[in-house]
Order: sequence, then structure tokens, then C-alpha cells
Amino acid sequence: MTTPPPLTDRIALLRNRARAAASGPTLFLHEDAAAEIEERLNEVNRRFTAPAVVTGFAGPWAKILPQAKIVPDDELLDLAPGAHDLVIHALALHWANDPVGQLVQCRRALAPDGLMLAVMFGGQTLAELRSVLADAEARLTGGLSPRVLPMGEIRDLGGLLQRAGFALPVADMAARPVSYRDLGQLMADLRAMGEANALAARRRTPTPRALFAKAGQLYGEAFGDGMGRITASFEMIYLTGWAQHESQQKPLRPGSATHSLAAVLAAIPTRKD
Repeated sequence: MTTPPPLTDRIALLRNRARAAASGPTLFLHEDAAAEIEERLNEVNRRFTAPAVVTGFAGPWAKILPQAKIVPDDELLDLAPGAHDLVIHALALHWANDPVGQLVQCRRALAPDGLMLAVMFGGQTLAELRSVLADAEARLTGGLSPRVLPMGEIRDLGGLLQRAGFALPVADMAARPVSYRDLGQLMADLRAMGEANALAARRRTPTPRALFAKAGQLYGEAFGDGMGRITASFEMIYLTGWAQHESQQKPLRPGSATHSLAAVLAAIPTRKD
């Protein structure tokens, strides 16, 4: 088997994040996700004493878990086996070249019955931007180049938890529309988030200004709000899984049922009008 080419240029990704951090990062989506994760942890009704957070931007996560070990989202995570009762993978999994491998490493880092929570951008994120950039480039050059990171759909991302060996896997989604003055403000925000294009297959030559001008026009026409602003969609997908433990609920073994469905249905009284 041949190894597939990497999706992400890690050097470019780290460079984008460093530039964002140096100029004052825009982390409102991290803050939203951290608030949601904090609420979910409160609902678990358990005190976590050895948490770890895998992230490219520590600030918002250190606020909700000041005692947590902050771990960069490198290909090989700095997580010791069985050392943590909570691992959070925080808005970085969408850039992973091996997302299943990242989740497997998180599971191995958990003590029995430990909890893993991941939040990442889903497939509908920046759908508008992806559409107008492709349309503008096709009209101007007759071709396409990778400009917006492809992100997974919730049904596929939920399956990653099972492949990684988590018990009681759950995946859910929250939509987060954001209003912008124009395409330029959106692009500036993405740079300040450290979410600029870091695709390994990206075009390495400068993008013509005419392409962004055309994309901005198309964006306003297709996704304007009627008041001179545009909307960008961010889909936040949350993944929850537990390290295996004997106390957890388990599905019944096939063939272990004591009553047949036919017998149950036959016992239900038939209504006579």
C-alpha cells in the first residue's frame, strides 16, 4: 500500500498560526467552543483531575481548564499512555493528516473510563467562500486550485470515534453563522484565526487581485443579507467518546434476546372499532 499524500502542509499551518498570534489572534470561535465544552463537562458531573488539551491556541482553553496540560497538535501528540482522565482535542482536528491516528493517541492517553471531547470544523464550514472562489477562478482562468480546506461531514466524523476504539461514541453539530462587511474582512479574520490556506496542494504563486474582486462580487450576489453584508457559515462538530471500562453500558450480544419480536407483537391487544 502506498501512503497517500498529506492534506496539510504543517510548516505552512504553523507559520499561519504564528503570524496570527503575533498580530493578535481572532479566537471568538475557540471561545465559543470552550464555553460549550465547559457546559458539557458540567453536565458530566465528574471532577477531572488530570486533563489535557490538544490545540494550536492555548488561551481560551487554559481559561476553562487552568490545570490542564496544553499539547500542540503535532502528528505525534505529547501524551503519555493512561495519564489523563480527560483529553480535549480543540479546533485542530480538521487540519490533521491522520485524524484517526490523532483520536487513537487521545484514547491511549486516557485512563479507564476517561473522557475525550473533540471539537472541529465540519463540512459546511465556509461553504459560501468555497463556492464563490471556485466560481470566480473558473470564470477567470478556466481552472480550479485548492483554496479552502475540505472538511468532513458529521456522519463520517462520528465513524472516526468507532474506528479509534472509543466506547459510547456520540457526534453532534452546532451551526455558527457570522456576519461580515465584505469578503476582505472575512479573509482577514481567517488569517487572524490561523485558518488561512495551508493545504499541501495549494497554489504557490500569488493570487491575482481580480480573482478576489470577482469572488467578492459573487459572494454579495449569492450570500448577501440584503443590507450590504455577507454571511459565512462555520459548522462546529463535537465528538464524544470514552475509554473502555467494565462499568459502562454494553450492547447485548447477537442472539442473546429472551423474547422474539413476533411473540411481543402477538401479545399486543388488537383494537376493535
